[in-house]
Amino acid sequence: MAISSLSFACRPSFPFRPSLFHRIQKVRFSSVAAIKTLDVQENVIKGNSRNLGDFKAPEWRKLSSKELGIGNSLISGPTKKVLNGLKKKGYEVYLVGGCVRDLILKRIPKDFDVITSAELKEVVRAFSRCEIVGKWFPICHVHIGDTIVEVSSFSTIGRKFKVGLRNDIGCPIDCDEKDYLRWKNCLQRDFTINGLMFDPYKRIVYDYMGGLEDIKKAKVRTVIPANISFQEDRARILRAVRIAARLGFRFTRETAHFVKNLSHSLLRLDKPRIMMEMNYMLAYGSAEASLRILWKFGLLELLLPFQAAYFVRDGFKRRDKRSNMLLCLFSNLDKLLAPDRPCHNSLWVGILAFHRALADQPRDPMVVAAFCLAVHNGGDILGGVNMARKITKPHDTSFHELTKPQDLDSEVLINEVVDFAASVKQVLSWMTDEHYVSLAMAEYPQAPYSDLVFSSLAKLLMIKTGPFQYS
Repeated sequence: MAISSLSFACRPSFPFRPSLFHRIQKVRFSSVAAIKTLDVQENVIKGNSRNLGDFKAPEWRKLSSKELGIGNSLISGPTKKVLNGLKKKGYEVYLVGGCVRDLILKRIPKDFDVITSAELKEVVRAFSRCEIVGKWFPICHVHIGDTIVEVSSFSTIGRKFKVGLRNDIGCPIDCDEKDYLRWKNCLQRDFTINGLMFDPYKRIVYDYMGGLEDIKKAKVRTVIPANISFQEDRARILRAVRIAARLGFRFTRETAHFVKNLSHSLLRLDKPRIMMEMNYMLAYGSAEASLRILWKFGLLELLLPFQAAYFVRDGFKRRDKRSNMLLCLFSNLDKLLAPDRPCHNSLWVGILAFHRALADQPRDPMVVAAFCLAVHNGGDILGGVNMARKITKPHDTSFHELTKPQDLDSEVLINEVVDFAASVKQVLSWMTDEHYVSLAMAEYPQAPYSDLVFSSLAKLLMIKTGPFQYS
């Protein structure tokens, strides 16, 4: 017997589907104290937030990459080809952003971003396979084999931002032209720990925003005042979450305050952008930490209302250090993934549906094990049942999603697995139905409300239609 209607894919990268998050129209919060969002204890209050006039850039630092433990051997081969190709033509080239941060932290960068003094048209002429992409933030995609290296230009990166506001920030005295270009670009970055530049030829790391100090303190801090930064680009709220989750960093007080209090602005983000940021959170090895932070700061109810309702129903507090089955599932997924080894987005969506089906109707541990093994083996239910019966390790009795084990004969067990598979598929269907999301939220009066839904189910999870089949 095979589960022909469920086919989850796990790939090293995902084909981006802009329509995954179909609609966010309104969010309604309950005033019940049980779901009150985290109160950030700090001196940042309404009417007392910083503005750009208060901004004072930290002292500039230029450090040897050798002192920081960064060697050129850590740079990927395709990135080296791009760097060398532009350098040979006389252009200034640097690594910039999160890859520099990760190299300092001895972590594997998700990718390497290059910035150059060349115009984008000059970058295109320098490589045989290269094109300019992006309307508001144009960059070059340089194709080296099967790898795409992103290259931005000092001359164009600023078009994305409200440059006039940032011009209020005075340039440091005795600043030469190259320092000024680097400083100005770093000023346009999102967080100080991403405002680092690395010259792999001079082997110097440039820190104009205090990023190294914040790395040392394990802090996520916006480059400019957080209230301005998050209004300039709302997606920075979600990036702050995934960066903190991935690195195990904490927000500064000001950043934490505005992550929470400007969360409603996420409703105005383009849905493809939300999908991209959610996938970065859940598919790259830091899903459990991301879910905890989203819940802590009141963002989970905007993005994953089913899961927020589950947390509320279980009495899971905003600062809760305990775990639950949903968090354990993603914790185990995290152990298999890394920034350079993500899963397909269908896997984490499938886990959300799998858990929702269990939360709605708890199952015998043997049924759950057989189902999972069947999915793992391409839908072979009989094989999954046989393997499940060989399991001797006891299940975690703390999960209310699992019932007390019973001695099920093979026929009953197979029928239970088929029924569970149908319920998972039904949940996936409900996740595309905004009306059902509303009904589901109504089950829990204390839960938040959101009509965010997933769309295009068949395309999303590549689910084949048709009945269960015997094989």
